Amino acid sequence: MGYLRIFNPHPVKTGDGAQAEDLLLEVHLRDPILQVEVGKFVSGTEMLHLAVLHSRKLCVYSVSGSLGNVEHGTQYQIKLMYEHNLQRTACNMTYGSFGGVKGRDLICIQSMDGMLMVFEQESYAFGRFLPGSLLPGPLAYSSRTDSFITVSSCRQVESYKYQVLAFATDADKRQETEQQKLGSGKRLVVDWTLNIGEQALDICIVSFNQSASSVFVLGERNFFCLKDNGQIRFMKKLDCSPSCFLPYCSVSEGTINTLIGNHNNMLHVYQDVTLKWATQLPHIPVAVRVGCLHDLKGVIVTLSDDGHLQCSYLGTDPSLFQAPKVESRELNYDELDVELKELQKIIKDVNKSQGVWPMTEREDDLKVSAVVSPNFDSVSQSTDVEVGADLVPSVTVKVTLQNRVTLQKIRLSVYVQPPLVLTCDQFTFEFMAPEMTRTVGFSVYLKGSYLPSELEGNAVVSYSRPTGIPRVSQCKFRLPLKLICLPGQPSKTASHKLTIDTNKSPVSLLSLFPGFANQSEDDQVNVMGFRFLGGSRVTLLASKTSQRYRIQSEQFEDLWLITNELIIRLQEYFEKQGIKDFACSFSGSMPLQEYFELIDHHFERIYFDLVSYLMLLKLGLKEVNKIPSFFSNHVSVLHTCTEKLRINGEKLEELLSERAVQFRAIQRRLLTRFKDKTPAPLQHLDTLLDGTYKQVISLADAVEENQDNLFQSFTRLKSATHLVILLIGLWQKLSADQIAILEAAFLPLQQDTQELGWEETVDAAISHLLKTCLSKSSKEQALNLSSQLSIPKDTSRLKKHITLLCDRLAKGGRLCLSTDAAAPQTMVMPGGCATIPESDLEERSVEQDSTELFTNHKHLIVETPIAEVSPLQGVSE
Repeated sequence: MGYLRIFNPHPVKTGDGAQAEDLLLEVHLRDPILQVEVGKFVSGTEMLHLAVLHSRKLCVYSVSGSLGNVEHGTQYQIKLMYEHNLQRTACNMTYGSFGGVKGRDLICIQSMDGMLMVFEQESYAFGRFLPGSLLPGPLAYSSRTDSFITVSSCRQVESYKYQVLAFATDADKRQETEQQKLGSGKRLVVDWTLNIGEQALDICIVSFNQSASSVFVLGERNFFCLKDNGQIRFMKKLDCSPSCFLPYCSVSEGTINTLIGNHNNMLHVYQDVTLKWATQLPHIPVAVRVGCLHDLKGVIVTLSDDGHLQCSYLGTDPSLFQAPKVESRELNYDELDVELKELQKIIKDVNKSQGVWPMTEREDDLKVSAVVSPNFDSVSQSTDVEVGADLVPSVTVKVTLQNRVTLQKIRLSVYVQPPLVLTCDQFTFEFMAPEMTRTVGFSVYLKGSYLPSELEGNAVVSYSRPTGIPRVSQCKFRLPLKLICLPGQPSKTASHKLTIDTNKSPVSLLSLFPGFANQSEDDQVNVMGFRFLGGSRVTLLASKTSQRYRIQSEQFEDLWLITNELIIRLQEYFEKQGIKDFACSFSGSMPLQEYFELIDHHFERIYFDLVSYLMLLKLGLKEVNKIPSFFSNHVSVLHTCTEKLRINGEKLEELLSERAVQFRAIQRRLLTRFKDKTPAPLQHLDTLLDGTYKQVISLADAVEENQDNLFQSFTRLKSATHLVILLIGLWQKLSADQIAILEAAFLPLQQDTQELGWEETVDAAISHLLKTCLSKSSKEQALNLSSQLSIPKDTSRLKKHITLLCDRLAKGGRLCLSTDAAAPQTMVMPGGCATIPESDLEERSVEQDSTELFTNHKHLIVETPIAEVSPLQGVSE
């Protein structure tokens, strides 16, 4: 900022803070200040003056004080003695009696390009470039050896004699001139070097006796003590990242104390390499000194990067208070026992009533709310969309945070279901005062060509209370349907249909979905078409006579969003009318067969696609006739793997690893052939290298494509799963807690991977439900489920478990997570319910029991496998 301040701090009481009279002088020098030194910088006098280094200027000031006539005391001012305008950008400086001069100090400035400029007080002496300089390092002057010591960008300590610098060639040009080549100038050579292997933060040279001096270097991880000739006296590895240091004299003979500040707000005192003291500071020190202030010796002065100046000393304040002696009285142990028992009883009662943790009233430290704009953005924020020819709109969401108390480390994270994306999903705040309100806005739009599984977003805020306790608060918001959907032409025919029953008269679809149909003469619009941005279409029909709504589409998973939106809007519509007994139900057959087809489609995506393998074979077989026989063997192995068609992701990674190893081996052989002095034939190694390279690239591309297809398939499966859970809840009139259990069992993952997939996870969860709350007998409860999840061979076991789950719910099963769930249910269940198949023998018995079970229902074909028919298919309404 360019401010120069001089302080004379006085001791104050704890908590009083700084005093105004501590500041003696404050001057704005306009230019940024790099360094300040005090020395004999003015000719003709040995008085101390102040040297201030700017980036392009060196100024020397005199500081003087005049006795004041009022109570404010002495007035201080500075006067500019002289200044040097620098031709190069300065980095740092050092001063001393260069060359052994008496009664004055010379100044040496190091520029950013590695040039040393020496000033003899008011005049410029010379400038020299350090050899091989790339970036400047810390600079110090040793008066005992009359040399400059710095750390170069080569991470080595270098020492240059002043006499060598003075007699070396002038640094007007870095290139050697003709006079140098003829020997008229001397080349700048280094006196000694020492490689320390790290960058240095600071250099300090101390000499507490006339016999020897030491060079201290503070590195990024160590600090070193060197002799005058560059030999290491000792070094110490630091546990924390240092920020500053200061060597000073020790009371012990032959040792040196060092103060080292670090970025953990700590100040360590070392005696040589031994840690003698460690103290906590309220800030990170960037400079530290030891001085004598107001007859108090050993005052430690530290400065933080934000300008916090602190004077402190080690130890504690002496306490002059002495407690008076009290009259001793005999203790009554019986009374103490009675009091102890009463206290223990109070503690025990409190623990019983409140649990382990005390129950406190929930305080709203932070309120989070989200508002979705009713209109689209005037200029769409969508970029790099993959939807097609349709214009992709975007909508703005504003999240408001209002804090009641002072909070710290506030981080807002927003999440929406892909392929919906956000323009910004991370925000960071620093609330410094209570009762503040912050609002952030971002846009949401559809990026992919498929549909998201939900239109609900989640804003999560993590923060720390004033006591340091971390807390999390969240807020959910719902995105509009028109963000991913446009009005479309209704379709009379469709492959998949659902019928939702209600207990109220039908509502006009125009009232439920304004903006998706044109205003007609007849306000009772009973048919409406929806066209998603991905291209699929959904038709919604409302019955004119009955209380039913039909949703139909060509894709089963596309029914979910419109069905869910219909139920939500119906509930909101009747709530506005003041009707509280509105309910929806589903009486049709459960579409498990369509759901199972999606499960099989997703399961096939786990394995490597046949098309990708054929592409690899096409690229590989082109070179078969040109390469040695052992490469044909590799292609035949690949062809054998293709015929199996069920290589999982691990096999694919192994195949890619094998091709990479083969590629590197061919490279090594080719390199050996090229380095050979006697040329030898390549023996088709170049052709083999080209073919292997094509296979590696094709494998990598196919992996990426397969992962993208797997994610899209999983998103469609999630949509279908949401729909099945919704239908089961309407079918059996499940409570919110039971639906939550179903969602936890069917949707345990946000994204499946090669290590943990949806099929094995859901199978384990449903098996647990069938073994506990939906169990039929104690025999099922005794079954031990496998604790290790692995990719199954097929989906038949999962489909049987889902079918069995629906069947037991149809017979009165109850979903719960209480401790009573392990007990056998006492309800009467007609027919025999199969146990959970844990082996091939049990699976066959399950099919037999299931066949017997379905003979008890009407209009069902006997001896139909349980995996091929839904539990209610064909049952009359």
